[in-house]
Amino acid sequence: MMRAALCIGILSALVCVGRSDRHDTDEDHTHQATALNSLSLVSSANKEFTYHLYRKLAAHTDSQGKNIFFSPKSVSVALAALSVGARGETHQQLFSGLGFNSSELTQANVDEAFHALLDRANKMSQKDTNEGTALFVDHDFTPHPEFLDVLNKSYFTEGFNVNFTNTVESSNTINRYVAEKTNGKIDNLVDNLNADTIMFLISYIYFKGNWDTSFNPELTKKDEFMVDENTKVPVEMMNMKEDVDIYHDQNINTTVLHLPFNSSSSMLLLLPDDMATLEKAICPGFVTKWLKWMKSRRYNIHVPKFSIKTSYMLNDVLIEMGMTDMFNEHADLSGIAVGKKLVVSEVVHKATLDVDEVGATATAATGIKIMPMSFHHTPILMFNRPFMVVITDRVTEDTLFVGKIINPNI
Repeated sequence: MMRAALCIGILSALVCVGRSDRHDTDEDHTHQATALNSLSLVSSANKEFTYHLYRKLAAHTDSQGKNIFFSPKSVSVALAALSVGARGETHQQLFSGLGFNSSELTQANVDEAFHALLDRANKMSQKDTNEGTALFVDHDFTPHPEFLDVLNKSYFTEGFNVNFTNTVESSNTINRYVAEKTNGKIDNLVDNLNADTIMFLISYIYFKGNWDTSFNPELTKKDEFMVDENTKVPVEMMNMKEDVDIYHDQNINTTVLHLPFNSSSSMLLLLPDDMATLEKAICPGFVTKWLKWMKSRRYNIHVPKFSIKTSYMLNDVLIEMGMTDMFNEHADLSGIAVGKKLVVSEVVHKATLDVDEVGATATAATGIKIMPMSFHHTPILMFNRPFMVVITDRVTEDTLFVGKIINPNI
């Protein structure tokens, strides 16, 4: 079974040590250029994957009328790690679904790019932020040493042996690990672990950021949030009258509020006139434009204080994105083990988001189970109806989390 939690991904340049021999130095430079190109291609693909997956989740029947929140990086890290052991058409579908052009990127290129992303994230992260991966393997199952070696070196994977026939004990072991890594936010990653499981891969992300300018708790008041034209729910509405960065995108009639954390990360709150228009149009290019053209002006902003949890079974969504064979008899995961016909039985993802006067905390885990904004009038910006949220890195524009808040009380 595989579980992944998403963490902060930050672009990184690989450092090559020069040698006195000119030929070796040229080779180092060539390798560095190739690595940087691969990193750029993978980062670009990850950004596109974010909104491709978002639209699939938003359109899914199970998501209608519900909050959406997930970590695209968590999902991509988990699936990229799985692709290390995939072969043939199964591997091609994973690459295509993740947006990796196999004519430009080899598996080694992708592994090296994720190594750079995860390594930079861990070096740059604050003490309250962490990410990583782990592999739980049944004590009677022996994966390819090469598979384990790549996961360890490129995805910084911790390895553990468990007895999956003891379903309660192995479930508790995995859940305790994830709970520890997410500071207790995700404490039940594994719900129905069965004795046929031979491997469980997780990728976790825990993000905690304090606002660059915090909200005054004394200004937080009871208010109402309009879920739809017929439904209102009570909320604790935070308030701030400050100079904030705002962008109004006239093309999609959406107001974007930029709330920076005291780090390189930020939360973007997107308040559209029509949610469907925003969801259809949003793409990485919009985020780039908003961050570039935002203007600071004094606003009276109102943002709800809330805590939400989401849980997804991603099988159907990933199949719709073209990743079909890994779930059926055509699965080729022969890179994981010799003489074993393996199949992915489920891919699950859980995430949490807590927003208050001090800042925001977000966590996520993706799992793959493998079987056999003067004194003049101050304009008001009120987030008292459905809005989208994006947690991004201002430098790299990597998306850490994305979602839609329909009801902050759920």
